[in-house]
Amino acid sequence: MPKQPDHARLDRVVAEARRQADARADSYRGQALKLFPWVCGRCGRTFDSRNLAQLTVHHKDHNHDNNPPDGSNWELLCLYCHDAEHSRDMDAALISLTRSANEPSTPASHNPFAGLKDLLKKT
Repeated sequence: MPKQPDHARLDRVVAEARRQADARADSYRGQALKLFPWVCGRCGRTFDSRNLAQLTVHHKDHNHDNNPPDGSNWELLCLYCHDAEHSRDMDAALISLTRSANEPSTPASHNPFAGLKDLLKKT
């Protein structure tokens, strides 16, 4: 004889799932997913419910406490573009540490094609 389902337990599971869904909807990620199409703002990759976990919310000003309800500080980025965005910021900070603010950057002076015209005349 099959075991009877525990209706009280099932009710608790469903109630908890609904509570978690409401909490997600109230979060800035939930709000952003309601406001914007599920498309990466950089590479244009589209997302659906199966791969939505790979779409992240990027704070344009990098302040995770700045969450205006109109979404003006957010953009949806895929995991790869989001990582690239933050890597770009870290690289810029490291570069600025290696170069003195008063030191002018000098352009490259080497010309790899300087003697090419003379070499072509010889043939």
